[in-house]
Amino acid sequence: MSLQDELDAFKADFKAGNAPYFAPPEIHPVMERATAELIASGQADRALKAGAKAPAFTLADPDGTPVSSTELLEKGLLVISFYRGVWCPYCNMELQALEETLSEFEAAGATLVAISPQNPVNSRKSVRQNKLTFPILSDARNDVAAAFGLRFALPDYLVALYKNLKNDLPAFNGDPSWTLPMPARYVVGQDGTILYSEVNPDYTRRPEPSDMLPVLRRKVAHTSRGGQAHVADGASAVDLRN
Repeated sequence: MSLQDELDAFKADFKAGNAPYFAPPEIHPVMERATAELIASGQADRALKAGAKAPAFTLADPDGTPVSSTELLEKGLLVISFYRGVWCPYCNMELQALEETLSEFEAAGATLVAISPQNPVNSRKSVRQNKLTFPILSDARNDVAAAFGLRFALPDYLVALYKNLKNDLPAFNGDPSWTLPMPARYVVGQDGTILYSEVNPDYTRRPEPSDMLPVLRRKVAHTSRGGQAHVADGASAVDLRN
């Protein structure tokens, strides 16, 4: 089963109220409204895409050790996954799928890191709960996400819903701003150029980890003029044939 199939199955169970996914049915239109508005805002189209330079960053892992993107790129390609937090079941399923593909990333000479705004305590929970062996980094205030064009503020009505559900983002993140990153996946070349990007304002949709493997192996399946590849789901990739 693909990652998206798993996400779709979870979403169907969640909306149907099947145990253990029960939630008040009135929350679903509110969440769907917020997603629709984020899509309509066009912010995903303005986020960094393939061909742009990736912002350099240094973020702490759950133990407080600084992790530098510059130093990681000295070793090879860098795969970056932005996710919302350990409280998000869609994110947890994505992290597990990335872990399953980790050996293939490493065989292609790439390092994988995942970035969320949550504090180190919750990052440790991400690692433990999902049995991860790659670095989870804390992006306080979503500053790195903002540099990639991914940070957005939750509308007031969604903040109210989260509060009613006891989903206290300020407590999870140690930040009162009620902001999140749009889920996104990047492959960055050693010169800092983004080789692949996938940004989706619909948090229930995530690319397959295997989607990045052709780029990591310096192959691109779909090309178009200008040296870029674009596929229907919004991903983009730089032509690496030269």
